[in-house]
Amino acid sequence: MATRYFTPATFKFLRDLKANNSRPWFSANKTRYEENLRQPFLQLIADLQAPLAKISPHFVADPRSQGGSMFRIHRDTRFANDKTPYKTWSGARLFHERSRQLEAPVFYMHFQQGDCFCGGGIWHPQSETLRRIREFLADNPAAWKKATRSKAFAAHFALGGACLTRPPRGFDAGHELIEDIKRKDFVASAPFSDAIATSSELKALLVDRFKRVAPMVDYLCAGLDLEF
Repeated sequence: MATRYFTPATFKFLRDLKANNSRPWFSANKTRYEENLRQPFLQLIADLQAPLAKISPHFVADPRSQGGSMFRIHRDTRFANDKTPYKTWSGARLFHERSRQLEAPVFYMHFQQGDCFCGGGIWHPQSETLRRIREFLADNPAAWKKATRSKAFAAHFALGGACLTRPPRGFDAGHELIEDIKRKDFVASAPFSDAIATSSELKALLVDRFKRVAPMVDYLCAGLDLEF
């Protein structure tokens, strides 16, 4: 029988947190956070280990409560104008086994009322990583088109992130993939409803979407000399 991880109480907690984003309120409601969001999310991550290994044995779904796949709910406010201490969403990245040594793409899932999505890719890569991906795109256009223009991909995913307004220096403005070469992020996302997020269908949907975005993640790994 399929497991139901999140419930309407999950989003109720996030709504209440948005309206009361303070340390005293969070401390008083920490049990709600643990029961309705954190523990179910860690269980979901653990349950994704086996299907993820079938997609790629080199990616990790890490259910540890500290230093694992799930992002901390605490915001880094050091350089932010917004000083509210907590995120009003929850996300997790299923990362490459070599990601501590090298910048690498991830599979990702995000839960936020009215804005749930999953996907994969590499967000805000550093300049050297970005250069390598762009050069790989320029040299290998057919495989990129196969990964991101297929019916299986296009039925659910859209490429996103920031782009340059002009071609980067050293790249042919007439290249067939110039619009992709201009990207500063190489990510694809597929939205899903809050109803799906709180249903027993969630895990199966995530596995399906990760399979569909896997060719793009594989391509990015190839461009960075990473195993897939």
